[in-house]
Amino acid sequence: MRATRPALIAALVAALTTPLTAQAAPADGLYYVQSATTGLNAGVSGTSVLQRRPKGDEDHQQWTLSGRTLREGAQCLGRSGDQAVMVACGSADAQWDVLPDGDRHRLKVPGSDRYLIASGTDQVRIGTGADLWYLTPVSPRRTPVPPEGQRRLDQVTFLTAHNAYANGVDGGFAPPLVNLAPNQARGIEQQLRDGVRGFQLDVHQTPDGAILCHNSCTWVSRPVALWVDVQRIVDFLGRNPGEFVTIFLEDYAPAELLRAELGRVTGLEDVLFRPDRAGVRTHGWPTLDALRAANDRLLIFTDHGRSGDAVPRDSFGVMYQPEWTVENHWSMGPGLGASDWSCHSRWSTPLTRTEPGFRPLFVMNHFRDVPVTATATTDNGKLADRARRFCEPAARKTPTYLAVDHYHLGDPMAAVAALSTERF
Repeated sequence: MRATRPALIAALVAALTTPLTAQAAPADGLYYVQSATTGLNAGVSGTSVLQRRPKGDEDHQQWTLSGRTLREGAQCLGRSGDQAVMVACGSADAQWDVLPDGDRHRLKVPGSDRYLIASGTDQVRIGTGADLWYLTPVSPRRTPVPPEGQRRLDQVTFLTAHNAYANGVDGGFAPPLVNLAPNQARGIEQQLRDGVRGFQLDVHQTPDGAILCHNSCTWVSRPVALWVDVQRIVDFLGRNPGEFVTIFLEDYAPAELLRAELGRVTGLEDVLFRPDRAGVRTHGWPTLDALRAANDRLLIFTDHGRSGDAVPRDSFGVMYQPEWTVENHWSMGPGLGASDWSCHSRWSTPLTRTEPGFRPLFVMNHFRDVPVTATATTDNGKLADRARRFCEPAARKTPTYLAVDHYHLGDPMAAVAALSTERF
């Protein structure tokens, strides 16, 4: 020990006296300017600069960084008093000190302790709060993924069936009129055979237990119990030891009932993946090979809030989804007519949320209010395009789950294949 101490001291002195390397300013190019606090983009409306839902190359949200100016159209991001406004690019008010802070930036008024900030309202403004902003390239660098088994869970993309239980094949799922508009056309077992690996299920409490229904279980004929569909999935995993499946519960059942219903599923404990016990928040997501080796091949999430649960759901293996994933807002609009492709968070946390050593999985919803088959066919054919141009830059990550209606239409599996080759 004594023999190594002088060398250790010398190394420490050298480390402490070596000047820190300054972080490089971002290269000139085309960017989204996205608040790290709200997840919204700075966008132009007339001469005003507003916070807007990320919308790809639409809605005046792309900025050309050139030295110390950010231009959109013929004018540049500037300031007037406490407001962010559009000004002539040659104006002194269009100049910014772009200061790197990790993978984010502060946009500082030169010669002043004032910054571009997200105000909590629609308006972007200038103030003393040193807010952080992502400068996300419009044409980002994408990284090829490792071979299939060596990919971490956050490096894989899975086809996911929205309201997978609402298929009209396995049983009823809604009152008579709603029952005429299923979200899927094939039963759970066929979905599994077709390559669906994510299942969004709505579970309600009834006198018969935890039942899968849309909005209400009243007047539903031949309803399906939650445990029945979970058993189908567990049985499939037993026959296919290389597969991994995720269940997402829109959860209206008490925790005790949910635990009792899952307790009826034979073999569930043998395949249930517990990220809370696997050290995921510290070490990141495991690879598919590691999950297979441990037989941890079923992940169950709930959208139910942790507060108010006398029995925490994760105590019996159902993870609180907002703690482990980010998810965009579920609706693209009505079943007919124009669609809304903006990609913003379903929850209060932005899609860009990360933690040291941990990247949440990204659930990308891509469906309408009403599952019209013709519309779903068209939308599913545009799935990869929306993911690439709208949702990847909004979340700064590639989707882990692509959730669609009528997955058998429009070839959404092609989008899964395209997104599985490289990551944002």
